[in-house]
Amino acid sequence: MAGVGAVAAQLVSDYAGATRVVGEKWQYVFILLIALGVSWLTLSNVPRWRSRLLVGLFLVELFALSWVCSLYRIFFQPIPSVLALVFALAIAEGWSAFLRRDRSHLVRTLFADRLSKKEFRGLIDGTTSFDAEPKVYDVSVVICDLGKKLAFAKDCEAAAFAEATSKFIRQTAEQLTKEGAYLHAADGEGVVAFFGFPVPNSEHAQKAVRVVLDMMKNFREGRGRNEEISGDILAGISSGMIIAGALKDSQPPLLLTSGEPIELARRFCALNNLYGSNALMDTPTFDRVSETVVARPIDFVGGLNSHDRLEIYEPLWLAAEATPEHVARRDSFWSAVVLYREKRWAEAYSEFQKARGSEEQEDAPLQFYLRRLEPLVLQLTESPFESI
Repeated sequence: MAGVGAVAAQLVSDYAGATRVVGEKWQYVFILLIALGVSWLTLSNVPRWRSRLLVGLFLVELFALSWVCSLYRIFFQPIPSVLALVFALAIAEGWSAFLRRDRSHLVRTLFADRLSKKEFRGLIDGTTSFDAEPKVYDVSVVICDLGKKLAFAKDCEAAAFAEATSKFIRQTAEQLTKEGAYLHAADGEGVVAFFGFPVPNSEHAQKAVRVVLDMMKNFREGRGRNEEISGDILAGISSGMIIAGALKDSQPPLLLTSGEPIELARRFCALNNLYGSNALMDTPTFDRVSETVVARPIDFVGGLNSHDRLEIYEPLWLAAEATPEHVARRDSFWSAVVLYREKRWAEAYSEFQKARGSEEQEDAPLQFYLRRLEPLVLQLTESPFESI
């Protein structure tokens, strides 16, 4: 080995003509630094092709250093450092392969069939980082369910209901994962998906609302071709912080998720049955999408705590697709809700009338408020001098 090292060194450095030799202590320092550097570079999140390229350049630089030293009559033996580099690379690659196999198993257990192929592939090959330890994620939670589900279940046979519900769940889950969502649950209680997890996305709220509007549109268009499906799609959207992480001690590993947006989104989805809307979202979601989505306020509802009051909004159209008539009707509805909250019944009733669309367009939230207002306006008409 010493003879091979001497021959290799002789190719780039002249030992016989050297006046000084780099001592063993400096060789040990170089070996230690090189081993640590290569190991860190290989095990870091740097893409593998970049790390290997850097290691290759480092290898060339060792021989270049030996040659430069020879110009100053200093003999530097590069072979010990080269061997340290090669051994460190081999050990780090082996350890990295072991970790990737363990990480790949964890990723497959947690995310198989719950992400799009693109997102899942990024987690498997490591191009997309994921920390299995519990941490906080900023997400938008979308929960979808089939409208008038209970009435539908009473009016048809169990087998037909199960088939129609299964089709709804499958189509909704496929659409959500295709658009980059993580599919948390899909069963008879609805479809639950997270945008912004496990891959962070600063525009998760915009994507969540856009996908919900697209699904509502596609569902209405396809409802005529699917006679077995009755009702409409309902959705609840809530944005905020959740805690998510892998429970590695369980067999198989499970994904723990918890947070207020999950509970709120489920509640908003159910509230659609009360107001007649198709989708409801909270104020944090509305604040993030107000420039790209035309939405209107619906009501204040109690939060998870008894003292909380949350304002909910109904997304109607993408701003790019909304016509001036759509915006005008939304503005009239918004003004009417404000007047209603101020108990100016007659003015609110007039503004709601302006928010009406064509006769064939059903607006259940508008009818909800008109039913509330009609007895109050009638009372005003019968007793004009009575203060309400």
